[in-house]
Amino acid sequence: LVMDSDPVFWQQALDERAALLKTLAKSEVGGKLDQLAAMILDAFQGGGRIFLFGNGGSAAAAQHIAAEFVGRFLNERAPLPAVSLTTDTSVLTAVGNDYGFERMFERQVDALVQAGNVVIGLTTSGNSDNVVRGLRAARRRDARTAALLGRTTGRVGRAVDLAIRVPSNSLPVIQEIHECFLHLVCESIDRRLTSRTAPSRTQTRRKGRG
Repeated sequence: LVMDSDPVFWQQALDERAALLKTLAKSEVGGKLDQLAAMILDAFQGGGRIFLFGNGGSAAAAQHIAAEFVGRFLNERAPLPAVSLTTDTSVLTAVGNDYGFERMFERQVDALVQAGNVVIGLTTSGNSDNVVRGLRAARRRDARTAALLGRTTGRVGRAVDLAIRVPSNSLPVIQEIHECFLHLVCESIDRRLTSRTAPSRTQTRRKGRG
């Protein structure tokens, strides 16, 4: 199968994403991402965990970012306790079968989340019922809550302490920007942890002389 190249498609697709990122760079979203990074770091340093969940592509993003914290992002550091509630098929199917799909995150939050944890929901629509219920359960347990959303806040945005929107009508683009946002949060946390644990220049020089 031979396909004709379509340079206009590729240019328009990349220009669309570049324009959105440029708009976001000039918006207040950087301040909100900074708040999210600070919220997560505060939980880690207090002995807490973060939990993430979503549906479909957002489920994949949740487990992707949990892996970045538990493993390593850019810098070598201690593993950080992050859990995706989208990965245990036995729990998901049991809860879905016994209680309904809309309760599969809520039930896990009630079982695992404690006060001081951070719970993050990802949704492009802002109205995913299971995400809404999971975040409301987290608030009942005195956890801090955040959501990554699309153009509208929806019911999810009204259920969280911090709502971060991507002003686009394209679901794939929203999902791509969500992962970009979460990568930036990971990088910000890595930078903060590195700056707090790195030896001073004087200490480094002394160690080198030994």
